[in-house]
Amino acid sequence: MKRYSVGQQSLGLAGWLLLCFAASFIGALASFQAPSMYAQLSQPQWAPPAWLFGPVWTMLYGMMAVAVWLVWRQGGLRHNQQAVVWFVIQLVLNALWSWLFFAWQQGLLSVINIGLLWVSILMTIRCFQSTSLPAVLLMVPYLLWVSFAAVLNITMWRLNPTILG
Repeated sequence: MKRYSVGQQSLGLAGWLLLCFAASFIGALASFQAPSMYAQLSQPQWAPPAWLFGPVWTMLYGMMAVAVWLVWRQGGLRHNQQAVVWFVIQLVLNALWSWLFFAWQQGLLSVINIGLLWVSILMTIRCFQSTSLPAVLLMVPYLLWVSFAAVLNITMWRLNPTILG
């Protein structure tokens, strides 16, 4: 199995952080008007306030980056190809969701997307299991948050058919 120096591991962590926060930035581009749009939607009583999403997602993206880094440093991309592919798939689906829901207001497509996102996170976790238990544990809060977000997404779509088509 490939071994990385401390410098290589540091660069690897920086690279994974950069990739995760780049995906976050891409999603955020679609979300500039999200607080005002979110406030206009009919919401269930249990919907969180808009200000909560930024801090939660920042924490989750950081945890995701550390998780994939823990897997990557155990043999690199070649040894963990399937895990990294699933990780990148879920990252792309994550960034796409904001565009579907906020920018394009496509309720049904956002529901389908978040379902695929949930499955891809589960597959990522499954792939991480054989390499790093700490990586799995870092991904669990993300899966839980996306589970909650999926229920919220479906509920908002059903409550706002004229806005979210």
